[in-house]
Amino acid sequence: MSEIKWLLLDVDGTLTDGKIYYSNHGEELKAFSVKDGLALRGWKILGKKLAIITGRDSQIVLRRAKELEADEVFMGVKNKGEIVELLQQKYNIKKENMACVGDDLNDLPMFARCAKSFAPNDCASELKRGMSYILDSKGGDGAVREAIKIILKQEGLEGEYLEIFV
Repeated sequence: MSEIKWLLLDVDGTLTDGKIYYSNHGEELKAFSVKDGLALRGWKILGKKLAIITGRDSQIVLRRAKELEADEVFMGVKNKGEIVELLQQKYNIKKENMACVGDDLNDLPMFARCAKSFAPNDCASELKRGMSYILDSKGGDGAVREAIKIILKQEGLEGEYLEIFV
């Protein structure tokens, strides 16, 4: 089994619940799970890499990516598969060393180029076939954390991961 070195994440419906709120002043609001954030902190401490790939442009996403210490952030993406190929070339990384989490049809090109694909339980119904894993958690409600736990368990890194927090 190959080690997963990169985790690629969609935002809306994956890191968030997929809802976009607008204030009376036109500000966009999104809610992110602190559970996902803590798991991603551990992921990074283990020396793993993180890329955020989203179809929308959002200053909120940039702020969250900075908090998560994302290695790469791509916004306004039309074809997520092209971004995966770019990352593979830039970092000389193989498909076998990449996993991704996404929730909708525009994530399909990303899934096709990663060894493991995860989708939140409330993903688009068309994704439920062909995914490596359909998670128990919903998008924005610990789905990313659940995916990380699965990867780390498979790689025998659970103990090392838990040690980070004790």
